[in-house]
Amino acid sequence: MADITLNAPKLFDLSGQVAIVTGAGSGIGQRIAIGLAQCGADVALLDRRTDDGLARTAELVRKTGRKSIEIAADVTNKASLAEAVSRTEAGLGALTLALNAAGIANANPSEEMEEEQYQTLMDVNLKGVFLSCQAEAQAMLKHGRGSIVNIASMSGVIVNRGLKQCHYNASKAGVIHMSKSMAMEWVDRGIRVNTISPGYTATPMNTRPEMVHQTKLFEEQTPMQRMATVDEMVGPAVFLLSDAASFVTGVDLLVDGGFCCW
Repeated sequence: MADITLNAPKLFDLSGQVAIVTGAGSGIGQRIAIGLAQCGADVALLDRRTDDGLARTAELVRKTGRKSIEIAADVTNKASLAEAVSRTEAGLGALTLALNAAGIANANPSEEMEEEQYQTLMDVNLKGVFLSCQAEAQAMLKHGRGSIVNIASMSGVIVNRGLKQCHYNASKAGVIHMSKSMAMEWVDRGIRVNTISPGYTATPMNTRPEMVHQTKLFEEQTPMQRMATVDEMVGPAVFLLSDAASFVTGVDLLVDGGFCCW
């Protein structure tokens, strides 16, 4: 009789692994970085600058008993990311996990949008994810294993009612399809690539006092009648990065409270 022994909790165990998280200074990136540490990974924390937010993330990671390093890195700069990966491996060990959450958002009617506004957002949200994945994969390919998760958005799947943000929507759609393409390029070389597409989420950006009216609309438009908490992105990230998703690649996981069903 075949051995059917199963250790389900171990599937989610990240002990002995090294992760890099971009956008780790706040919001979704910060909470996922802490979650990865709680599951056993040592974590390199990347953001545009090493400020109080990144220091807070590092403090919370250390409280889990795991190691972390703080790195100021510009995701739109190839050399900056190459150095970040090099520092990660020198300080923590062979890179096996990556979560790319660095991104920006703004809105403007298409007919009024300045080229600079369009280009800046695309540079961070799309080019930044590409360069991050490239630097991470170059290290992972040498080790013959790795898992990458990119934070996209349900805005890459639908057009948000009332929000004039065609450049943002296009950038997130690009992240989803680019990730699928990368997944197929590396599928036979030990690297998995997936995306998480959050719905409306109570990040610091979405909970500013001036956003109260917009937040109410977000909640009303979501079938679950609320926004997600940032912590609700941790479980999906751990799943996709861990051996629990060992046969999952090229997938976009919608975490949207049912929004895209309607």
